[in-house]
Amino acid sequence: MQNFRETESGLVGRIAALQDKSSFKELHWEGSFEEYLKIVRDNPRVTRTAFQRIYDMILSHGKTEYIDNKKKLIRYHFFHDEHFGGRDAVYGLDVPLMKLVNVFKSAAQGYGTEKRVILLHGPVGSSKSTIVRLLKKGLEEYSRTPDGALYTFYWALDRKTDSKGQEIYNTPMNEDPLLLIPEDWREKVYADLCPPDAGFQIPARGDLCPASRLIFKDLMSEYKGDFSKVMSHVRVKRLLLSEKDRIGIGTFQPKDEKNQDSTELTGDVNYRKIAEYGSDSDPRAFNFDGEFNIANRGIIEFVEVLKLDVAFLYDLLGASQEHKIKPKKFPQTDIDEVIIGHTNEPEYRKLQNNEFMEALRDRTVKIDIPYITKLNEEVKIYEKDYNPHRIRGKHIAPHTLEMAAMWCVLTRLEEPKKHNLTLLQKLKLYNGKTLPGFTEDNIKELRKEAAREGMEGISPRYVQDKISNALVSDKGEGCVNPFMVLNELESGLRHHSLISSEEVRKRDRELLSVVKGEYEDIVKNEVQRAISADEDAIAKLCGNYIDNIKAYTQREKVRNKYTGQYEEPDERLMRAIEEKIDIPESRKDDFRREIMNYIGALAIEGKTFNYRTNERLHKALELKLFEDQKDSIKLKNLVSSVVDKDTQEKIDIVKDRMIKSYGYCEICSTDVLNYVASIFARGDAKD
Repeated sequence: MQNFRETESGLVGRIAALQDKSSFKELHWEGSFEEYLKIVRDNPRVTRTAFQRIYDMILSHGKTEYIDNKKKLIRYHFFHDEHFGGRDAVYGLDVPLMKLVNVFKSAAQGYGTEKRVILLHGPVGSSKSTIVRLLKKGLEEYSRTPDGALYTFYWALDRKTDSKGQEIYNTPMNEDPLLLIPEDWREKVYADLCPPDAGFQIPARGDLCPASRLIFKDLMSEYKGDFSKVMSHVRVKRLLLSEKDRIGIGTFQPKDEKNQDSTELTGDVNYRKIAEYGSDSDPRAFNFDGEFNIANRGIIEFVEVLKLDVAFLYDLLGASQEHKIKPKKFPQTDIDEVIIGHTNEPEYRKLQNNEFMEALRDRTVKIDIPYITKLNEEVKIYEKDYNPHRIRGKHIAPHTLEMAAMWCVLTRLEEPKKHNLTLLQKLKLYNGKTLPGFTEDNIKELRKEAAREGMEGISPRYVQDKISNALVSDKGEGCVNPFMVLNELESGLRHHSLISSEEVRKRDRELLSVVKGEYEDIVKNEVQRAISADEDAIAKLCGNYIDNIKAYTQREKVRNKYTGQYEEPDERLMRAIEEKIDIPESRKDDFRREIMNYIGALAIEGKTFNYRTNERLHKALELKLFEDQKDSIKLKNLVSSVVDKDTQEKIDIVKDRMIKSYGYCEICSTDVLNYVASIFARGDAKD
């Protein structure tokens, strides 16, 4: 037994050594009211309102400004959720998030939006709940930092006995201790604590909660108005916001109408304490533990806010506009909190059609949170959940997540009204690809003409479910490829509960065919590049091409390395390369001069030309080399049952390149080569 105790003590000691005692002491600081006033004088920002604190919290994580199609945008790093490893990171919603942060900025400066309910509105699965969860988590963490410190107080009363001979009464709504200063004194006190040139103004916040107000009033009577003696009963402490402990962060979720009770928002009588205090109108016999009460100094989330009973919605009116709530049998009580809710489109339309809810609509700031319409950002959602660190024992083939994301984004886009553009081309433009004849102004115009784009379509949750199905499937022999996921997506459409019409279902199926066609082009290109990835052969072909265009542009002849004879530039070779990147006959001279000018400019700087620095030429050389080599590899023979040893060796080299350079595994590299070989066998190869 002795040995066990020693072992246990040793383990406990090792665990205890992990604790940062100085940090714990700082986070659980307690002091007198006098000491708190000194803290305020040194750092008046500890008195910030909930809106000011949440805005500063977002800015504390930094931001990046960038230009997208001539429009200046800001990416707030807070929404990357880096502190928690990106678990709740929000992608592709920089514009809606900018609008949300601007609401906080306006509210922080007292321009009016602090008197509004913030309503996140959008389709299911568009990150509304995630954004609110980030704000709540962020506030918890921020309240534990020196910059985010805030304080509250409790009463130490000489009435009942505990081990110290005192009754401890925590103020139930976690008010700022400055509210203990009588209202008619505050202006002078605040000016002394925070001079006008300090760059910050201590906010005026109303009155104490009913319970603390009663205690303050009784003590003032007891001490015949001696404020300093009353303050001797006040102990100030650091306030750490916590959703789990219901301190400064509240969440309200609607229930069925029969079980809804407004006391869940504003508190209720504590019947056990009525005998102690003699009346149910004594605030000390009241539990100020409704969601509005406990969320004071922080944030309250209303889940599916428009599903609430009308009586609850009326509570929101005063809470938002006047920053007051009305607990049962008590006067209106001041609150300081961010009120944020989220809802979907059908519920919001119902609100718009309800003429009795005009007051709520008038007090609401609606921010649309649409689905992502940028392919790269949509892919990040799936890469976060389905990456090698999380998926054990299964390999996800290259482009699998990309193709699923592509289909998902296509379902959200509106057909272009003009510009003679396909939906896939529109997706690529949105994703940053340049297309001939399209400028940034055209892209801005496309976005403007599709005002509701992203408010309909397929949710990422549906795609995640189907990827999961493919991962647990027995097919694929340990590797999940794009066709497995696309087939899952298609089969699930028959039973998709959120697709309203057969017409939409048909369109979504057709878009799957578009994605399969795009995937075919991608893998053909990758196999071509893997086959023609012989660097020495490309360099040799490039040198030959440069020698010929140099002779052509300077009207010279080329010396044949084998015969030693001078010959005319090889027009057939030059055109065979240029045609691979669609250089027409009429533009060949311009292209050749462009290459030579580029080489000349590099030579002046003392640099050597490398074909890799010119993307178009590099691609043309690869395609030309592929054309020269594909017959020697006999890729078409892959679909036959017998492959000779020489061909197999060359195929193994190609597979090895695909595994090392493109992320394929042994299984999916073989599958892709077979798939591309079948395309060539059908005569679909590019000339």
